[in-house]
Amino acid sequence: MAKNQLFATKSLAQVLKEEAGDNRLKRVLGPWALTAVGIGAVIGAGIFVATGEAAHEKAGPALMVSYMVAGLLCIFAALCYAEFASMAPVAGSAYTYAYTTLGELFAWIIGWDLILEYAVGAATVANGWSSYFQGILTKFNMNLPDYLSKPPFVYENGVIHSSGGYINLPAVIIVAIVTAILVKGISESAKFNALMVVIKLAAVLFVILVGAFYINPDNYHPFAPYGWTGINFFGWNVHGQQNAGGEPVGMLAGAAIIFFAYIGFDAVSTQAEEAKNPTKDIPFGIVMSLIICTILYIGVVAVLTGMVKYDLISKDAGVSDAFKQVGLPWSEFIINAAGVAGITSVLLVMMLSAPRVLLAMARDGLFPTRFFADVHPKFKTPWKSTIVVGIFVAAAAGLLPITALLNLTNIGTLFAFIIVCSAVLVMRKTNPNVPRPFRCPLVPVVPLAGIILGLLLMLSLPYENWWRLIVWLALGLLVYFLYGKRHSKQRERTAAGDHT
Repeated sequence: MAKNQLFATKSLAQVLKEEAGDNRLKRVLGPWALTAVGIGAVIGAGIFVATGEAAHEKAGPALMVSYMVAGLLCIFAALCYAEFASMAPVAGSAYTYAYTTLGELFAWIIGWDLILEYAVGAATVANGWSSYFQGILTKFNMNLPDYLSKPPFVYENGVIHSSGGYINLPAVIIVAIVTAILVKGISESAKFNALMVVIKLAAVLFVILVGAFYINPDNYHPFAPYGWTGINFFGWNVHGQQNAGGEPVGMLAGAAIIFFAYIGFDAVSTQAEEAKNPTKDIPFGIVMSLIICTILYIGVVAVLTGMVKYDLISKDAGVSDAFKQVGLPWSEFIINAAGVAGITSVLLVMMLSAPRVLLAMARDGLFPTRFFADVHPKFKTPWKSTIVVGIFVAAAAGLLPITALLNLTNIGTLFAFIIVCSAVLVMRKTNPNVPRPFRCPLVPVVPLAGIILGLLLMLSLPYENWWRLIVWLALGLLVYFLYGKRHSKQRERTAAGDHT
């Protein structure tokens, strides 16, 4: 009986019954607002910074193909997300999907994993925002003292040491501002995000259209200097090349590293409860934002590796340095300003998503319900969860060395995608007749392709990330068995014989 309860699933009927209840979020987002949420979450500083390092260190010009591979995986996962979002238009994203198909324990694991993805991702992004903001201040001969511009510790080459700072104050301030906007309401958040999206899209198009005039085709040779794979398993080289540190390099290894640039499109599904017409608008927002972002990413990489030879690209500020090298140093201010706007919208969407996963888990009793599931009577937002996430992100961004956790976000998100693709296969077998306003095409080919490609990219990450994922999941299981399992509302319904 205990085993059955541990893997008990939550029926779609129960999900939809709860969706019709009181204490719900406000439905105000249309298809293009949701598309803007997806773009806001995906396109950030990574497009201006991470592309340079990945091209220089991992893939060379073949990074264009790396983005295609990562984008293809995301499209497979997006189609699976879209099917579930149209069937169960409630907050919770992959957590809710796993609960209806694979059972409570898997739902907890994926929910815990999503909280990590969004919260740690937001802290990382806040640090990046601070760097870009301070870069703009220097243009006006304004500099913050070290003790207010750096966290106390930094992580370099596997070692944590003192930085000479006390707190990364700009990161804390932007997190506080975003938290206040998110508590105020989804309409205000969506309008603010849309403004940031317009600014950064204009900058990305500037980079592509202007940079295209400075492309030298000779810079594309050799196209794949590090090879086409780069697969390892816990440090053991399976196929492809490795660098001096034993980490995999190559096109697939590049796809695994830059996958962080795609993290966030699944955030659209966490807004299902705030969509005007979720069965149509959520699939549209997910797929459209992903297509737009993939095209723009490939365009930026094509321009970057065409303007400058891959081994001469700056690892710290690839795009702005490339424009400097071709005689356009004035573009740096535009790129920095776009970086601030881009990171602000990424930060907003990640901090928008984490509280909604907490909200869904709290409604099921896996976190304290009276606190985390509380919706503000006026603003109709999960305000307490939002404030808790804001405090965590501010503390992490202001005080901790976030770099060590960056790739952990990658592997956690890949794991979530594999679960969602698997859940579609399970749901097609267990609930074949449930109405699906949006159906993932070519099942089982698309979900299986998502699972296989996700595993390939997980195996293309440095092996330390597997250990970090295992430790994080072990901590999550400890919390589940100490609290979540004992307070699960689904277990109470199962014990009472309620299977609706």
